[in-house]
Amino acid sequence: MEFTAEELVKNWETFLSIIKNEIPSRADELIKMYDTFEDRVMYAPASGMEHYHNAFPGGYVDHVIRVFQCAHKVYESWGDMGADMSGYTPEELSFAAINHDLGKIGDMDYPYYEPNQSEWHRKNQGKIYDYNANIVNMEVPHRGLWMLQNHGIHVSQNEYIAIMIHDGMYVEGNWFYYKNKTKPLHTNMALILHQADLMASRIEYERWRNNSSSKPTQTSTIKSKKVLSDSTSRQVDVFKDLFG
Repeated sequence: MEFTAEELVKNWETFLSIIKNEIPSRADELIKMYDTFEDRVMYAPASGMEHYHNAFPGGYVDHVIRVFQCAHKVYESWGDMGADMSGYTPEELSFAAINHDLGKIGDMDYPYYEPNQSEWHRKNQGKIYDYNANIVNMEVPHRGLWMLQNHGIHVSQNEYIAIMIHDGMYVEGNWFYYKNKTKPLHTNMALILHQADLMASRIEYERWRNNSSSKPTQTSTIKSKKVLSDSTSRQVDVFKDLFG
């Protein structure tokens, strides 16, 4: 799948509008951080393998928007079915959804992914991106939380736990939280984020499998829609320079 330059910019503007409207208490700090890495984030993939999810330029932002949308849909479903929705706020859920994969944009100096130079691996294994050898080895949630800390952005305890264990029991290190019968999870926020991430990733896989051309839609929970900024033409030029 490929986004046009205009679609990349629209997704970026939607991404920033979610931060502004759904995380108002820390919007300025978050937007400042993301603006620092604007080009890198805008063109980042969500994974390195085409049969995983969104292994193409712009896949990261597309994925994060979808996880945000799914998280609030799941939140509503859990509430409608009688779940205890106390102990955390919708803003905390939005914060965790928007930043759950932040570690995939890399660190202060290097991106997490770089294009695979091996045509054989791209063609025969679907390995579109390699991990950047220059980056310090960290788990994605750990690096994301470190990046937030490095930019002075406050993370609540609920947000910290949800981001840390959003991959669910696929990660053995998360078993302490998910299998702890003595002290189970204090709220269902991490479960909702995991379900949202799983849903979004599956939808993106199906889109790849079916070779669908569908694009992410803007969720009704976003309170306002920003008009494309004056930087659109500059972003289009950057896109053309990078990807022809």
